Amino acid sequence: MIIAKIDYINLLPFYVFLKRHLRSNSSKKALEYRKGVPSSINEAFKKRRIEAAMISSVVSKNERCSDFGIVAKKEVLSVLVCPGEEREDSESSTSNVLAKILGLQGEVLIGDKALSKRKKGCVDLAKKWYERTGLPFVFARFCYKKRARAYEKLSKKFLSSNVKIPRYILKRYAKRSNLTPQEIDAYLDLIHYEIGHKEKRSLKKFFKLANIQ
Repeated sequence: MIIAKIDYINLLPFYVFLKRHLRSNSSKKALEYRKGVPSSINEAFKKRRIEAAMISSVVSKNERCSDFGIVAKKEVLSVLVCPGEEREDSESSTSNVLAKILGLQGEVLIGDKALSKRKKGCVDLAKKWYERTGLPFVFARFCYKKRARAYEKLSKKFLSSNVKIPRYILKRYAKRSNLTPQEIDAYLDLIHYEIGHKEKRSLKKFFKLANIQ
């Protein structure tokens, strides 16, 4: 399996699961090698440099995807528009589009850096979307270019798993992100990974508003 890795806290449970699930050392090394931010992973996926990845919702519409994704029920804390000069986040794809749909101006911040900055006056994009639509927001979907059965099976296995993140890993990410392990746990409680009926309705609405064909 050739799966890309986006090393954000919101995908930490999945990569802990993968480390236990992938049996061969070569598979584990391949996972570590193909790292990147969402925008670069999107590009690598489109060019078929990787078999499967968590790609941004904005580029996922016509791809083969499982029901595994990154979903915020109401708020998310890690996708913000903050006061200041209007600026897109170069790491992002979906969040920049979502900010425009919601009519928000300022600096878009995503990922761990958004969690650690905690600026006053920032708007949580998932919360704003929920207030407007009453729906959870799907930021990304796990999609694949080949071996559909294998990746669908992997997704279902993860979704049915209760992944416990070892404390030493939590401490490592806490040090890196200037958060406490307790803050990381609280953040992960805001995220869920299964794309069900409401999430699919939300995706359909997002695609329509973003004019994605």
